[in-house]
Amino acid sequence: MQLAFCLYKYFPFGGLQRDFMRIALACQVRGHSVRVYTLEWEGEIPPGFEVMRVPARALRNWRRYEKFTEWVRSDLAARPADRVVGFNKMPGLDIYFAADACYEEKARTLRNPLYRLSPRYRHFAAYERAVFSTESRAEILMISSLQQPFFEKHYATPAHRFHLLPPGIAPDRRAPANAAEIRAGLRAEFGISDENFLLLQVGSGFKTKGLDRSLRALAHLPEVLARRARLIVIGQDKPTFFLRQAEVLGVGSQVTILQGRSDIPRFLLGADLLVHPAYSENTGTVLLEALVAGLPVIATAVCGYAHYIDEAKAGVVVPEPFQQAHLDSALADALSDAAKRAQWQTGALAFAEHADIYSNAERAADLILGASSE
Repeated sequence: MQLAFCLYKYFPFGGLQRDFMRIALACQVRGHSVRVYTLEWEGEIPPGFEVMRVPARALRNWRRYEKFTEWVRSDLAARPADRVVGFNKMPGLDIYFAADACYEEKARTLRNPLYRLSPRYRHFAAYERAVFSTESRAEILMISSLQQPFFEKHYATPAHRFHLLPPGIAPDRRAPANAAEIRAGLRAEFGISDENFLLLQVGSGFKTKGLDRSLRALAHLPEVLARRARLIVIGQDKPTFFLRQAEVLGVGSQVTILQGRSDIPRFLLGADLLVHPAYSENTGTVLLEALVAGLPVIATAVCGYAHYIDEAKAGVVVPEPFQQAHLDSALADALSDAAKRAQWQTGALAFAEHADIYSNAERAADLILGASSE
């Protein structure tokens, strides 16, 4: 079959983008053709992929997305595809990979009512409705069950159109036999001794991922712990605001912010704790990537995958509603108790052995290739 995949932007380090790549490759290896429509593509193009960089320009992102949709619709009319698979919400999809939370729910609970008069709201609400309304026939691939009730609440989407996928953790995130050697090399590279603590935060979109909360927790550590702690942050975002915040909090010299990179497994093995106090997170793939590497996690309960931390007995889930004091206490307790961290690591590695958290791409490919095109 000819498959058409649509996503606004591809870059190698985004969670959504890595999900897309694994699913597209899983379809390709079964003998199907892959065409990709995108506004921006960073990184290498896999052999056999046809990547269409859509020439849509506009001052507003939402208007650019409308032009993207119009261009794709026109191209598909001339060169039809058997399946149209979207990784962003838009009209005309046969299958939607639901990586994002319910926009309508957020607009009605987190925004001023006047926001719903804006053209930006009208655009994103209409594009979500095009996927989830009862008039749509799009099959929906869910990577977390947390958001399904909101879509059903606002759009009365039939339950049979939702398909819950297992997580899709890449095997290279698991701790290898030479994990101790990799850990030592990473810590030596960044000048972090065995007596010091390396905290890690990974994820693009520093505001949504709660980097401000992590910086406050670092600044609030008791002095005996604070002087031994370093925080490395990795993600695609502008660091200026957060570097300034770190300076104001008095922890500027303890914080390093790096752009997205391909060697995340080294950092997962080299760190002592992953911190992920997100404000909003449909899943949180990095939580599971940390667990399978044997890295304990402190995360907020809003993360769709936070329950795996409890199941693995490999860290702390900070409850909602969020309070900074809860995160501060969890971090201080974890750093002051080496035996507890060792116990969490044992739990994480045991979890990695038996949990069904690796088959996302294969199951998604099954559903994409089996979906009705009528």
